[in-house]
Amino acid sequence: MDVVAAPRRSPRTKPVANPAAGKTSAKNPGTARAPRAPRADAIRNRERILAAACDLFTEVGSQAPIDEVARRAGIGNATVYRHFPDREALVLGVVQHVLKRTGDRAEQAIAEVEDPFGALSRFVHACAEERIGAVCVVLDGAYDPGEAEVATLTGRLNALVEAMMARARRAGTLRCDVDLGDIILAVSQLTRPLPDLAGYHRGPHRYLQLFLDGLRAPAASTLPADDM
Repeated sequence: MDVVAAPRRSPRTKPVANPAAGKTSAKNPGTARAPRAPRADAIRNRERILAAACDLFTEVGSQAPIDEVARRAGIGNATVYRHFPDREALVLGVVQHVLKRTGDRAEQAIAEVEDPFGALSRFVHACAEERIGAVCVVLDGAYDPGEAEVATLTGRLNALVEAMMARARRAGTLRCDVDLGDIILAVSQLTRPLPDLAGYHRGPHRYLQLFLDGLRAPAASTLPADDM
């Protein structure tokens, strides 16, 4: 009778720690790491692109050359396209940027200026600094005004301006026949560069102040009805 030798036992070994334990695995989507925050230089580049685009859109409209946006921002075209893959994305970025910043300036004016008309005046002049005219010149179908963030930012800005106007009306310093549309439209138009006629050129703050004087109560005249 053949005798079969019993199988040898393998020597026991200690379990080896898995170096990948606790790390993100493509096969384990449930434990994926949170996306990395943008680098500081990427944030700076994005802000430079948006600032340059705001200036150009205010001056010449949303068809401003991307090459010129890059030149003014002091970066290469490839960097612009890394942040904004096409013109539509850049236009949308500019609109969101301007609405966000003007909303912030409205909040600051309400919080920091006790006089109601003074808060409205500060906001109106801040609109020129934030290039709100850039929003005016791109209201030509170049972006979707119903886009979720644009709608949220627009609602926030409108509510803040309405609040400033209501305070000034209660104080008796804002005429009662002006509305939100009058403020936004006039400010958007007056903050755009005016043509340099035979060397006669002045910045927007002069004309914004004339506009503000026309908003004060008591009014010197009655506003006409809507144009027919």
